[in-house]
Amino acid sequence: MSSSKASSFNKLACLVASLLFLMSAISCEAYDNDIDLTTDYYAKSCPKALPIIKSVVRAAVAKERRMAASLVRLHFHDCFVQGCDASVLLKDSKTIISEQGALQNFKSARGFEVIDRIKSAVEKACPGVVSCADILAVAARDSSKLVRGPTWKVKLGRRDSTTANKALAEKDIPIAFNDLHQIISSFARQGLSVQDMVALSGSHTIGQAQCITFRERIHEETNIDPAFAKLRQRRCPSSPVIGNSTLAPLDAATPYSFDNDYFKNLLQRKGLLHSDQVLFNGGLTDHIVKRYSENEAAFFEDFSAAMVKMGSIKPLTGSAGQIRKVCSVVNY
Repeated sequence: MSSSKASSFNKLACLVASLLFLMSAISCEAYDNDIDLTTDYYAKSCPKALPIIKSVVRAAVAKERRMAASLVRLHFHDCFVQGCDASVLLKDSKTIISEQGALQNFKSARGFEVIDRIKSAVEKACPGVVSCADILAVAARDSSKLVRGPTWKVKLGRRDSTTANKALAEKDIPIAFNDLHQIISSFARQGLSVQDMVALSGSHTIGQAQCITFRERIHEETNIDPAFAKLRQRRCPSSPVIGNSTLAPLDAATPYSFDNDYFKNLLQRKGLLHSDQVLFNGGLTDHIVKRYSENEAAFFEDFSAAMVKMGSIKPLTGSAGQIRKVCSVVNY
């Protein structure tokens, strides 16, 4: 082995070792309270909770198929900041700087009105019992199932935070322009593995993105199918002041069905976002993408396991936090 190759290999080995150490260290903190979460948490205290959540989510997705992706994303963006504590739902106040103003959420995070409708209905059935954080977790699961995606048993018993952290949201939530090592590091800080990251990225099989998030990719990047780039350029011109909010499906093949076409698209260099295509670009995640593209059942199984794992990131339990009466404001 040449000295230059040996040096490159050593650097890669050090990076992988550092990431594994980071994941191990954070994982202990992330799941300390997982033992307090149970799948039957509301069986006696509010048996109507899960049917109510399912009913409201079903109506919302029936009205707008895209809402399924928005609710999955809302749970994801919540868990990556302070853990799964419904902090993303808090609006600006005298004491709160909302995470909704963070770059990753501003004018793109949506579904808040659906969560509000669920909370209102659940409060009527069981006042002060069901947390907004749990509602987010169950709504994400139900959304996946409603668009033919995987399902999983949601662990419940989270409580709601009394704080939000916009700065942490901007630091820890991945963004469309991230390179592979940045995405891996972001997930590692939450105790999530490389496989978890690729599986969870598969949620981009549903949903849409704004032109501003993929303009540079379709106009300047070379690892993109030319016909696909040209198609997207029609509604997302190179001018930085035109069409910023114009939407395009993250999965052009089956944008409203949860399947493994997202990964098939990556093999064809049809990833819409830069952060999508880096998963299959000659790097260490290529083999996972290829496996998921060939085996939808494997993708579904790993996605479900990763959602359970993500949903257990640093939950507030016991006497920590509170059960908010309204999800957007702290109880006083």
